Amino acid sequence: MNILLIGEYSRLHNSLKEGLQKLGHHVVIFGFKDGFKDFPVDFPIEKKWDSGFLKKIKVGIFKLTGFNISSYLTYLQFKKNKNQFVNFDVVQLINENSFYCGYHFEKKILEFLFKNNKKVYLLSCGTDYLTVKYSFENPEIKSLIQPYLEGKINNKNFQNVLKFRKKSSRKLHEFIYKNISGIIASDMDYHIPLRNNPKYLGLIPNPINVENIEVQPFSPLEKIIIFHGINTENYFKKGNDYFEKALAIIQNKYNDRVEIITTRNIPYQQYIQLYNKAHILLDQVYCYDQGYNALEAMAKGKVVFTGAEKEFEAFYNLKESVNVNAKPDVNYLVESLSYLIENPEEISIISKRARMFVEKEHDYIQISKRYLSIWNQ
Repeated sequence: MNILLIGEYSRLHNSLKEGLQKLGHHVVIFGFKDGFKDFPVDFPIEKKWDSGFLKKIKVGIFKLTGFNISSYLTYLQFKKNKNQFVNFDVVQLINENSFYCGYHFEKKILEFLFKNNKKVYLLSCGTDYLTVKYSFENPEIKSLIQPYLEGKINNKNFQNVLKFRKKSSRKLHEFIYKNISGIIASDMDYHIPLRNNPKYLGLIPNPINVENIEVQPFSPLEKIIIFHGINTENYFKKGNDYFEKALAIIQNKYNDRVEIITTRNIPYQQYIQLYNKAHILLDQVYCYDQGYNALEAMAKGKVVFTGAEKEFEAFYNLKESVNVNAKPDVNYLVESLSYLIENPEEISIISKRARMFVEKEHDYIQISKRYLSIWNQ
């Protein structure tokens, strides 16, 4: 099979590519490298006029004319290589706005892809029109909408979410849905809003290449190391404010028994090296299920504070915890961390379950086979 994967989030498409290649398929990734994470991409797109003085000029021109220079420059990069993106058996979009363009140029790129390839599928693994709509209609559920509604994030810093409430995003969503063969969710947070959608093909868990991930053995006699990696752009969306407040209490309470590592906006490889020695990793609080970062840490045997709501446990038929269900509640987080620090044998137990869970449910070869099964329907 000849497969084109558009875009990258948290290494999802790279892991899927590795699995598909092992099964004998030809795979190409085209798109952005997921910001500072800088993941490998066969045909990379660079964000232009997106910082400093040029960004100020871009914003000024957009306010005066409505013309988005960054979108236009992205389109030119696509146009230059467009003959590389034809005659694929399957094209998969990472998002409804994979190219981060405004409606006009995003649609032009997608029209070409729809016209010149056999089948196109859409992944729901981040914010898009339907998930944002569902979150605003159901504000009581765990989602990144909650810190916005609490006033922690202003409109300007929430534009990458609020843009999906605009008329142009609805139009783009409708255009994509008319042309795709179906939509696939990567976890429960995207599965729930898509239930009963006629284009929905089901949940396929994130692929994890467990062959390249080693488990670091844990001794209960060691000082317990807690890792908290922060992407400042998503600070409140991930609930990092709750984690930081909880960690300040933990540091004061267990100063001689814990080591706390906090990072901000560091490259992926450096991030991995620092968190490798940790026993506990703090991921995010506003989710039902685990994203890629949490799963990769679980594969390494870390005890991860992330989404593990009853919907997640029911879906995988879990009887014992494979991580810690994080909540936007400082006292709850302190209590949960304290229990692990005072009962280090529990860290070892959850560590083993976490690895076994990822091996069973997220193995990249088995997940690749599930994608192939859906694409071949």
